[in-house]
Amino acid sequence: MNSDIQKTFAFAVGIVFVLVGILGFIPALVPGGALLGIFAVNVLHSVVHLLIGILGIAAAYTGLARRYNQVIGAIYLLLGVLGFIPPLVIDNALLGIVSINLADNLLHLVAGTAMVAVGFALGKTQISVAK
Repeated sequence: MNSDIQKTFAFAVGIVFVLVGILGFIPALVPGGALLGIFAVNVLHSVVHLLIGILGIAAAYTGLARRYNQVIGAIYLLLGVLGFIPPLVIDNALLGIVSINLADNLLHLVAGTAMVAVGFALGKTQISVAK
């Protein structure tokens, strides 16, 4: 059952990231470089979302869902924190490469927290059945 939760979560996260990646390439949805007028994006940011999404979908089918939730979740937590460190944000881009803003940082922290919680907290859960 725990494995099913890991797979379902990785798959759902993967689908969301793929959709966000695709939306980032639709000019009408990215006025002024902000997806839906809220989240800062650029081509690299959208490509990264696509790749992370594809990895999530693949992880759901290859037995790597738990590891995906743990690793990508930790990376997103780190990105969320790094986005709040002024010397690392150059011209509204993390390390001057990937566009970010406050909304991105907060979303990265929320997504990372959820993924880490599922990946680690549910990772060792065992259900005992009374005999």
